[in-house]
Amino acid sequence: MTLGNLQLGKNKLTDNFIETLKNHFKKHEHVKISVLKTCCRDKEELRKICKELLDKLGNNYTAKTIGYTIAVKKWRKPVR
Repeated sequence: MTLGNLQLGKNKLTDNFIETLKNHFKKHEHVKISVLKTCCRDKEELRKICKELLDKLGNNYTAKTIGYTIAVKKWRKPVR
């Protein structure tokens, strides 16, 4: 299992961040996104960011929040 790391800062979910994340999945099975203090310090806002992230990535991804870290995994088979 390979693990990639990214940081999410004050600009939040930009198109550039989404493209960078998709590029990480070319080399890694899982990507860990560290949410910095400049992005948010509220669990409810973090859940909204996680949901928005999955909406922008598409159906083949799943995410889980652990503290202020978002663990994202890409499924091999398309989710129906």
